[in-house]
Amino acid sequence: MATARDAMEEGLLLKERDDRTTWRVLVEEMKKLGFVAVPMAAVTLSQYLLQVISVMMVGHLGELSLSSTSIAISLSSVTGFSVILGMSSALETLCGQAYGAQHYQKIGTLTYTAIISLLIVCIPLAIFWRFTGNLLLLIGQSPSISLEAGKFITWLIPALFAYAILQPLVRYFQMQSKLLPMLISSAVALCIHVPLCWSLVYKTGLGNVGAAVSMGVAMWLNAIVLLFYMMYSPSCAKTRSPFSLEVFHGMKQFFSFAIPSAVMICLNTIATLYAIPYGFAAGVSTRVSNELGAGNPRGARVAVKAIMLLAVIETTIVSSIVFANRHIFGYIFTNEKEVVDYVTKMTPFLCLNIILDSLQGTLSGVARGVGWQHLGAYANLAAFYLVGIPVAALLGFCTPLRGEGLWIGIVIGAIIQCSSVEEVVIAVEEVVIAISCQWFLPENLCISEFLGTDFRLQDDIRLQDDIRFDFTGFTAISLV
Repeated sequence: MATARDAMEEGLLLKERDDRTTWRVLVEEMKKLGFVAVPMAAVTLSQYLLQVISVMMVGHLGELSLSSTSIAISLSSVTGFSVILGMSSALETLCGQAYGAQHYQKIGTLTYTAIISLLIVCIPLAIFWRFTGNLLLLIGQSPSISLEAGKFITWLIPALFAYAILQPLVRYFQMQSKLLPMLISSAVALCIHVPLCWSLVYKTGLGNVGAAVSMGVAMWLNAIVLLFYMMYSPSCAKTRSPFSLEVFHGMKQFFSFAIPSAVMICLNTIATLYAIPYGFAAGVSTRVSNELGAGNPRGARVAVKAIMLLAVIETTIVSSIVFANRHIFGYIFTNEKEVVDYVTKMTPFLCLNIILDSLQGTLSGVARGVGWQHLGAYANLAAFYLVGIPVAALLGFCTPLRGEGLWIGIVIGAIIQCSSVEEVVIAVEEVVIAISCQWFLPENLCISEFLGTDFRLQDDIRLQDDIRFDFTGFTAISLV
């Protein structure tokens, strides 16, 4: 027994020495992360610009069109697009680890499951959108703005169903690091949207409704191109699977990851500056899930360290640029000197929020890669709804701080959120280190939901492997 323990301890010490991370390893991992992160940031930005361009086009029609379209776009993002985006992120866990474990047929089946599930989710969302105008009237919005906003978001319903097909396909290609098809299709859709939106808004008499129609056409074009590429490209033959009843059997598993993912994503700031950390999150989610699925926890640890270093560099650069241009930043939106001065005053809070939001968004990718979306969701809910929003309301409306008070509450919530997600990432690393010390890894298993995992060495060490682990509280998902 003593000999077995000595051999085990010596093996663990040797393992620890071999697992040291050097700068060369980090640089190589950064290259792998950049290969996924940069194209994914471009894809995310191009999809977000569909909304920005639509608002810019409609804004020249008049104040009413601008106000109603802005409200409709904001509501559609919060109640629809962000929900679909978040739920589709469940595939970053499921497809990513399936790809790493070389269960290629499972990837296609999971993608079909996600598409069917999200199309079902779109039905109640579409009904809600249909009555958005009445809801705005009910909460006191002006009748003219409510009518125009309701009309815009109703014409945007086809785009919602296209988005439900598009996002699972994006994850399908992302988890295999097949990024060029997404990049090309997103760029083409954006290039078509610009002239089409201009024509429909100004030349056909549709007005702001033309922008909604153009968004729908662009999203359906993007989804159809990727779907045809998946179905007929030889590069997808390995992960392409026939449509079967197994697609419906996996819906419960998909929703168990999708709902926490939606909560975690919806509470983040999906904006232009967030496209970069979201790309980082996509990169680390791909790398971590692939490495864990392949039974290589050391590779997952290196990916976490590399992305944390990249996130710090990125947030430092972006926030420094915004702060250095704080005196001219306000002129992007208005020429009113009073407003520009106020924006200058608020810029330090904005920079701090950029840092925290970007770090949190990047680290959330680690949670999705492992399958701990539920912890990220709990952290977001507690940080903002229990602390951030109450503090912001108290300081903003009950003290002379006003706007500064609102920003202080947002920043406090972001600090708690970022700290909580950082604890999740630290826990991920500890679990991965524990897995790294194994002599074996369970076959055909997707490593997920490690909360409560207890890796305990038993007294009765088996002679076959010199070590035996008790996976108390361990939950795994079979990929067979």
